[in-house]
Amino acid sequence: MHTAKTNRVMITGLGCVSPLGLTMPLSWEGLLAKRCGLSLLSHVTTRKLPVSVAGQIHDFDISNYLEPKTANRMERFSQLAYVAAKEALRDADHPIIHDQQPNNNSHMVGVSIGVGMGGVEAMFQASHQYQNRGHRGVSPLLIPRIIPNMATGMVSYLLGLKGPSICSASACSSGTHGIGQAYLLVKHHYAQTMIAGGAESAITSVALSSFGNMKALSKSLCPMNASKPFHQDRNGFVMSEGAGVMVLEAYGHAKKRGARIYGELIGYGSSSDAYHITQPAPGGEGASRCMNEALRDSGIQPKNIDHLNAHGTGTILGDLYEAEAIKQVFGAHTDNLRISGTKGATGHLLGAAGGLEACFATLALYHQVAPPTIPLDRQDPKIDLQVVKDPTPCDMNYAMSLSLGFGGTNAAIVIKKYSHPITVTS
Repeated sequence: MHTAKTNRVMITGLGCVSPLGLTMPLSWEGLLAKRCGLSLLSHVTTRKLPVSVAGQIHDFDISNYLEPKTANRMERFSQLAYVAAKEALRDADHPIIHDQQPNNNSHMVGVSIGVGMGGVEAMFQASHQYQNRGHRGVSPLLIPRIIPNMATGMVSYLLGLKGPSICSASACSSGTHGIGQAYLLVKHHYAQTMIAGGAESAITSVALSSFGNMKALSKSLCPMNASKPFHQDRNGFVMSEGAGVMVLEAYGHAKKRGARIYGELIGYGSSSDAYHITQPAPGGEGASRCMNEALRDSGIQPKNIDHLNAHGTGTILGDLYEAEAIKQVFGAHTDNLRISGTKGATGHLLGAAGGLEACFATLALYHQVAPPTIPLDRQDPKIDLQVVKDPTPCDMNYAMSLSLGFGGTNAAIVIKKYSHPITVTS
């Protein structure tokens, strides 16, 4: 479906399940209250594991949302994606959430939810079953449960959405790539609405062991002091789980139905470091190209960006090189850029990180407040950035959300404040 005229892409709904709360309002409220969503490991045994803290989602009961037969066919990452997507559609008051009739234009509503790892625990358990019972011990549902695209697949299936169905599996950039790809589909008329973001649930003994053995995880025994973006004493990231999803809608469709608009998505950029399988490129070379590409696509200058939700994982080299990339892109304007590292409160949601953080960046513009970075009592003097330490009300017109992942994959989006309410004309 090609046309010379592109759509404007509006953000009309937000949804999440995060370590800060089971809904977007609860998560945003917790973030502004400087609450830490991390806790001592309880979902897996800590015996012989290299870490003790994770961003676990407590009190999540899928039976509150789905029938047991359906829920049992889904891995946790798909369940989280479904709940966040349903919240986002309800938040948008989108017609598809109310209309169960055939021929309801569902072919123009698609899903793009990025997932970094998929069903790690299910694969681990299946390997044990195979060793104990041979091939008959392995469930025929294993593959359709664990593959990363089943978050997108189950959301599409359960909500009857027949538009584009894609999954970006690009490590910690998955959520942002998911949103970026959805933006392009709406912009170029391949979809009228896209449910986009990221989902992940990989807090398992195997994943924790692997990340821990590569010295990537924080070894802190204190949840409040474990995930420390841009801190002088940072020593690794904290694994978390969750989902963050937004509804992207063509402006004309949103205007016609009188939708509430959080903001407008105007730019998307991606790049590859082509440097190392896990380490970022020195100086943040790939990250800087990614941000420049997002700015080019949006048609604005670096000086126009008021707020940046940084990747900020709390790793020693990652934060340093990201800061250098930011300085390269924004130059003297860096001193005016309000930067938030929200992983201090949420931990690192891996493939879901970009989805949740894009939602936070959107709410920062909508409410005109930059969220805090915790616990930042001593910022690394080598990181010369204006990192927000407390919720800061301010005038903001443009925000960027940045994600960087293993394999050297980078993604960034640019969001514009929407200041004119939509009115419906007869």
